[in-house]
Amino acid sequence: MRDEGRPIFLQIAELIEDSIIGGTLEEETQAPSTNELAAFHRINPATAAKGLNHLVADGVLYKKRGIGMFVAEGARTRIRDRRKQAFAEDFVRPLLAEASRLGMDPRDVTKLIENEGRA
Repeated sequence: MRDEGRPIFLQIAELIEDSIIGGTLEEETQAPSTNELAAFHRINPATAAKGLNHLVADGVLYKKRGIGMFVAEGARTRIRDRRKQAFAEDFVRPLLAEASRLGMDPRDVTKLIENEGRA
């Protein structure tokens, strides 16, 4: 889990998001607690709490007082939509910009991707 370039709380949040997208954590089910995350990943409970609170702020989790954190309804769709947008910004736009510099149009890029997918 240790990606030295990213804060641990963001890595925790991403692991939980991955579980939601993958179906391990379904909507309206309880998320791991701060203490469970801290013990499993051997991190400070405050760091685990910061990761969970980050997801609360994003609307992925919600708190039930005295019970714990739960996966919000629509969380999977919300995460996928946000990640698709980030994928376009981080990968597709730079890819198309470089393709343009090489004299390629989007159809050329599509053909290249299809050929690579078959390989």
